[in-house]
Amino acid sequence: MRAGRLLSLLLLLQNRGRMTAAELATELEVSVRTVYRDVESLTAAGVPIYGEPGHDGGYALVDGYRTRLTGLTADEAEALFLAGLPGPAADLGLGSVLTAAELKLEAALPTELRRQARRIRERFHLDAPGWYREADDAPHLPAVAAAVWQRRAVHVRYRRWYAPEIVERRLEPYGIVLKAGRWYVVAHAGADTPRTYRISQILDLRPLDEEFVPPADFDLASYWRAHTAQLQESLWQGRAEIRISPAGAERLREIGVPAVIDAVEAGEEEHTGGWRRALIPIESLTHAEGELLRLGAHVEVVSPPELRERIAATALALAARYG
Repeated sequence: MRAGRLLSLLLLLQNRGRMTAAELATELEVSVRTVYRDVESLTAAGVPIYGEPGHDGGYALVDGYRTRLTGLTADEAEALFLAGLPGPAADLGLGSVLTAAELKLEAALPTELRRQARRIRERFHLDAPGWYREADDAPHLPAVAAAVWQRRAVHVRYRRWYAPEIVERRLEPYGIVLKAGRWYVVAHAGADTPRTYRISQILDLRPLDEEFVPPADFDLASYWRAHTAQLQESLWQGRAEIRISPAGAERLREIGVPAVIDAVEAGEEEHTGGWRRALIPIESLTHAEGELLRLGAHVEVVSPPELRERIAATALALAARYG
């Protein structure tokens, strides 16, 4: 355990440059005192680490020192090859770069790890888009990616879902996210907080000769988690009480969203027949009608009355058409 931590400390200094004891302690999830002891052990082993006091000080490696020891385990080597997504990398213009990096990594691995890495390619394939739909056609993705890399602003003409549909914006693109086959850019557009734009909805893009610096505390992964949680919460506009059969609940696990599935499983089971009564979140009456009709006769809406009437009217219309 300690040997792995010492190697991690060494690689952190090699990859990031000067770091304070507190920063190293945070990364390694140990105390500052432990970092001091680890640095002493590395120094005693001949690793050229030096420390500088003061506000801008910290630990660093002597210029030019690099270790060729990667410390990759079999699982870590396999995970690196599993993480390579050739499709998205090609979309970003990095397909050849990814291939070259994988070849270099494979060449550096010991024979056994190389064999295990090859087995990953043979037995696992990652397909990002969801079922029954094509991935986004995003012709401006490489230009957006270039702006993200270069920290340069862009001027875009963008189509949104509410009026006015076509707008023009100056964006400072902080980062790119691939979600279920759809590409999004998180960018600052003059508002207090960053906003999310679907890249396939960018109609025109013009790079600007203007550099920008993202806020020091901006973290793309943290922003995206908060954004998706807020979006999911905002979707639910109301609730509906339903009765659902065991077959309906099983079907719901295949086609439903987690919030609705959780609500059904938390519902109260009736005394006979295995039916459950539950209060589920709904986006709108129209959306709820379409989703619940997918369950056929295995679900009954108890309330609200408007939703029950909608489904009853649709059921009567279907009976008349097929009668």
